[in-house]
Amino acid sequence: MALYGYARASTHDQDVTIQVETLTQAGCAVVRAEKASGSSRKGRTELALLLEFLRPGDTLLVTRIDRLARSIKDLQDIVAEMRAKNVDLRATEQPIDTGTAAGKAFLDMLGVFAEFETNLRRERQMEGIRAAKARGVYKGRKPRIDADAIRRLKAEGLGAAAIARHLGIGRASVYRLLESR
Repeated sequence: MALYGYARASTHDQDVTIQVETLTQAGCAVVRAEKASGSSRKGRTELALLLEFLRPGDTLLVTRIDRLARSIKDLQDIVAEMRAKNVDLRATEQPIDTGTAAGKAFLDMLGVFAEFETNLRRERQMEGIRAAKARGVYKGRKPRIDADAIRRLKAEGLGAAAIARHLGIGRASVYRLLESR
């Protein structure tokens, strides 16, 4: 019956030091930290390791629920996985304790708000991009695929798969570009 901590920051510019210190001071025997988006579990190796390692009676501690998940589905999946292993979830800054009915209800509410906040941020970003495009300020990212190189290699007789291998891009990208002529 141990207490384990999980800390996460969304970008490499952000720091997890305060989270790690808070979790350590709260009594966590081990704290795993990573810098990865919370909108999905993909690529979150430290979280996967912790979820695999936790044993019945253990508790996973986070500072806030949005550090664990930004999607209500991911949050519910994580909690279901933990529940199946008889592992509790708590947060230092929020009244969350999956060992109580009130804690479970509050967890779901916070999960909804975390996902809502992520969706609002995405909408504001898209509005800003649309406005910048309308002013002619935003041009998008520079193309990663060299269209001229694809056409040249095709003219030399190479097939789509060979072109893709040569340029280190996906075959679908080659097809898309060749069909758009």
